[in-house]
Amino acid sequence: MADTKQYVKAAEEKMAAAIEYLDEQLARIRAGKANPKILDGVKVVYYGSPVPLANVATVTTPDAKTIMITPWGKNLIKDIEKAIMDSDVGITPENNGEVIRLGIPPLTEERRRALAKQSKQEAENGKISIRNARRDAIDALKKSIKEGVPEDVEKDAEAEVQKVHDKYIKKIDELYAAKEKEIMTV
Repeated sequence: MADTKQYVKAAEEKMAAAIEYLDEQLARIRAGKANPKILDGVKVVYYGSPVPLANVATVTTPDAKTIMITPWGKNLIKDIEKAIMDSDVGITPENNGEVIRLGIPPLTEERRRALAKQSKQEAENGKISIRNARRDAIDALKKSIKEGVPEDVEKDAEAEVQKVHDKYIKKIDELYAAKEKEIMTV
């Protein structure tokens, strides 16, 4: 006889992973103030292969409107600048020969709306992942009836999966609401 708790646990693990991923994606969306995470997607060509920016430089935020990148070798400045220009960060880097500075411009109303829309799309993708985890768990529970699990036990487990699903959907709504507020605050 299969254990219904393992299906619920597996679904919850998938849902927690979806929340973590969403949190990471929302952190990459800039919201008018300096955040080093917006550079997480930037890859620098280093000895012929693309590596994350954090592997070749130190990224700091000296103030709310500036990101400072200190390369570990001066020969990397041009490569880092090129990587930032080629990425979707949308900020032109300035260098003084030793460090690269990114001035974070204030967001226009139109850009704020676009970023809020992008955040909503990321939240929707997270909800889809959570719904898929719920569906997979319920399908596995239905199959477990054939393996000898009593129907009432299966129905209880389904209800448990639904409760877990509702909890994670609520978390996504909270994350999105917080990100939207952060973006729309001038």
